[in-house]
Amino acid sequence: MKTQSIKFKVSDSIGEVSAILFLPDNPKAILALAHGAGAGMTHAFMEKLSTQLADRGIGTFRYNFPFMENKKKRPDVAAVAEKTVGAALERAQSLLPAGVPLYAAGKSFGGRMSARYLSANDKGFVKGIVFYGFPLHAAGAPATERAEHLASVKIPMLFLQGTRDALAEIGLITEVCSKLPTATLVTFEGADHSFKKGKKEFLEELVEATDTWLKKKG
Repeated sequence: MKTQSIKFKVSDSIGEVSAILFLPDNPKAILALAHGAGAGMTHAFMEKLSTQLADRGIGTFRYNFPFMENKKKRPDVAAVAEKTVGAALERAQSLLPAGVPLYAAGKSFGGRMSARYLSANDKGFVKGIVFYGFPLHAAGAPATERAEHLASVKIPMLFLQGTRDALAEIGLITEVCSKLPTATLVTFEGADHSFKKGKKEFLEELVEATDTWLKKKG
């Protein structure tokens, strides 16, 4: 296992952000893993997810968005977040061992911003997107407008969703995915937006679903 702390530049005006590369021996894939709106790349969920993915031979390139890097509470506007996704994907790609595929991935906000970027930018070296809880709508306000850009994403997409996710009513996210020819939806009964059900955390199930999907894509 190789672990490396990295700084990479987003742009002259935005500056640099931090990243952590977890690279297992002989990796079968790397996920450029973006965090959610409420916690950064070193949050326990992100740490545990990266560790358990590495146990399956899946590397991660976790990175911060500028607002988290600069200890601000309000998430970056979409233009800044999307530019960060683009810079992260380029940096992650430069670190890949030969022949290892790169996927975009993100928890909630991070996944949504990754998809927004890739819906408008064709990056041939990015083989798919993994959503660890796509935030389809605000809590208590079911809607599907946040999914409109997904029709422009041409690469495979894996949606991992809890059935009790307050930010993605399960009927709505199922309907959204049914209209996307490259989408795979895997649901976790009783899990909320943090992939918890009481004291149970669905990390092992998330990793298993990710690994299974990547094997099919490989």
